Parts: sequence; C-alpha cells; structure tokens
Amino acid sequence: MRIMIVTDQYPPMVGGVPVVTHDLAVGLAARGHQVWVVAPCQGARDVHRIEEGVHVYRFTSFEWPTYRDMRIPFLPILPIRRLLKQGNPDIIHIHSPIVLGNIAQLLAGGLRKPVIATNHYLPINISRTLASDQRFSRHFDTLSYSYLIHFYNRCEYVTTPTHTALRLLYEHGLRAPAGVISNGVDLKKFRPGPADEEVRQRYHLPTDRPLVLHVNRLSEEKRVNVLLDAVAQLRSQAYIVLAGTGPAEAELRAQATRLQIEERVAFLGFVADRDLLAIRRMADLFVIPSEADLQSLATMEAMACGLPVVAANAYALPELVHHGENGLLFEPGNSTELAQTIDYLLERPELRRQMGNKSLEIIAQHDRERVLGQWEALYQRLASEFALARQLREQARRALRLRRPSLPS
Repeated sequence: MRIMIVTDQYPPMVGGVPVVTHDLAVGLAARGHQVWVVAPCQGARDVHRIEEGVHVYRFTSFEWPTYRDMRIPFLPILPIRRLLKQGNPDIIHIHSPIVLGNIAQLLAGGLRKPVIATNHYLPINISRTLASDQRFSRHFDTLSYSYLIHFYNRCEYVTTPTHTALRLLYEHGLRAPAGVISNGVDLKKFRPGPADEEVRQRYHLPTDRPLVLHVNRLSEEKRVNVLLDAVAQLRSQAYIVLAGTGPAEAELRAQATRLQIEERVAFLGFVADRDLLAIRRMADLFVIPSEADLQSLATMEAMACGLPVVAANAYALPELVHHGENGLLFEPGNSTELAQTIDYLLERPELRRQMGNKSLEIIAQHDRERVLGQWEALYQRLASEFALARQLREQARRALRLRRPSLPS
C-alpha cells in the first residue's frame, strides 16, 4: 500500500507522538509498504530525505512561542498538494490536527483520498502551559475539544490509543466511525534483562538502595511535584530516578531543595534510549503520578521490562495498571497515599516479582507487531471501501447520463 503519515511531531523531536509516528512509519516500510511522512523541519529550508526506508518531507517551521519543542510550519499547501498527486497514497493518516493535518485533510477532499486521524492530545497538556488560571484552562479545554471534534468528524475514520481517549471524544460529540488501536511497544527491544553496571556507575545510581524510576516530560500536568512530596514522607530509603526534561525542571529542583531530599532524588535530564533501557532493567519500581495521559508509552516500556507500576488513578492509566495485579493505583495528587504505596511495595519483593510478571502478560497485548497488523487491516479496509464508493458514484453518474433524453435534432 501507499501510505502518507502527517504529523507536527517527528524525530529529532522528543516525546510520545514522535516515537509513535516514527515507529509506525518505519514498521510499515519494513513490511513492504511505500510510506511518506510529512512533518515540520527544524531549519529554515524544506528537506526531503529517505530515513530507514521512509520518505520524510520536512517543511520550514518556527517554534510555538507558548509551547517549547512544538513547531508551526509555514503553510506548505502547494508542496503538499504536489506530493499527494505524485505519491497518490491509498490512505492519509493524520496524527496532528493542527497546521499540516488541516492542509492534508483539505487537500485530501479535493483529491478524493480517505483520511484516518489519530488523537494523541488532551487539551490540559497545552492549557496548563499557557496559564495557571483554572478558569482560562476550562474555557481553553472547551474550545480545544470543539476544534478537535470538528476536525475529526470530517475524517473517514478516527482512532485513539485507549478506550478512555475514545470515550472522551464521544462525550464531546464525535460522530465519525472510530475505534481503539494501541500505540504499541517494541517487545523485541523492551524486555527484562541483566543490570548494566557500567550504566549504573556512569549515572551514579546506588547499589544498596531500591530504585524507583519515573520517565516523563517534566511539565506541570505530569505532577512530578506529587512524587517529590511523597519522597519526603517515605519510610524506606528508596532512591528516586527522574529521567526527562521539560519546562518545570527548575521548579522541581527547587522543590527538592526545599524538601531537603536532594540526596534521595536524581534528575538525569535527557537519557539516550540505550541507557534508559538499562536503567529500567535495574529499577525496582516504576511510578507515574501524571494526570494527563491518554496511554503513556513510558509506562508501557516499563511494563515490558517487567516492572510493577504505581500510577495515579487518572485518565487512561488504569487501562494499563490493573490495581492489585501488575501494580497499584493511588488517588491523583495524594502524595501521602503515594508514599505509603511505594513503601508497601518496596517492603514486599515477592509481590513486586509477581506484579512484574503480570506486567509482562498485560503488555503482550500491545506488541508493536500486533499493532502494525491492526493498522494494515484498517488501512486496507478503508481504502477498499473508499475505492468501491468512488466506483459506485461513477456508475451512478454514467447511468444518469444514459437516462437523460437526447435533444431533438
């Protein structure tokens, strides 16, 4: 098949959406499909490269002034139209309903191409970046969902990574056909393994204390501040490892100093994938206090490495973390309950082992190869339905022309 993936976030950008779109494009290309990616360029010129078997077209953009690392392209309408006509994709898959997504959707209608859209966004991810005023955030959330639903209702099909995410769209008025397809995780890469002592030494991680790992963007809605408050209440001598960067990092470091827990918390910043895999394998527990995740790749990767998980009982996290099975849930924002839950599991190594094994069982349903098969089946079905509908319209038009009475000579 010929598949075009349109996204406002793609490597070298860092985050969940860049990982998902990259792995989908590369995975489909490896299965023999022709894949094009349309994405923003970090520089001042449009760029076309073949990357890992994928034709990647990057268009000139500028950084979003209120959201670091997000970029806004300079309306490349004509180049994308030429690309669509030349590539003639069977399906267009939009992952970002903003600039490039809007252009692709608009052009797809004129060129009669079927469009799938995947929702990765919660308005709270952006509203908390724009302002701390809750009244503003509520109005922004309402406007954001109105925009998202208007966009998605013009697509042939809509997907979300979880049932929670799909329910949110339905609650706000989604009418387009829709379904759930997980973001998936590479179980060949993410799996249990021996600890790498060289990585441990390089990051100065202790050998005589349990390691509690958190991996995420350091931003307000991820609620890392709740985890730091919990650290100050722990009975155990756990060592907290924070991997990630973000706009809240300076504030979180100041919080750690204020709580006098600097010796118990490591801010690792950005960690390369290979090192992060090694750190997951030496961790005893994964914690995610976020209140703004529609799935959480970080949690899925931790589960694939056989870790038990402590998670906030918020949004889609309970779809991954089954309370009492592969981890425990705590009330969102409740640092005291979080501290008690961490202590409870660290005191019970056999329970952690059982929960880690259950994580491996649950995450098997999210194997990336399985997910790629689901995408292929959906693409093929929609492309076939779209082609059949076009054929029926052509037949109806021909029949109408034949029935028209001829003019007298």
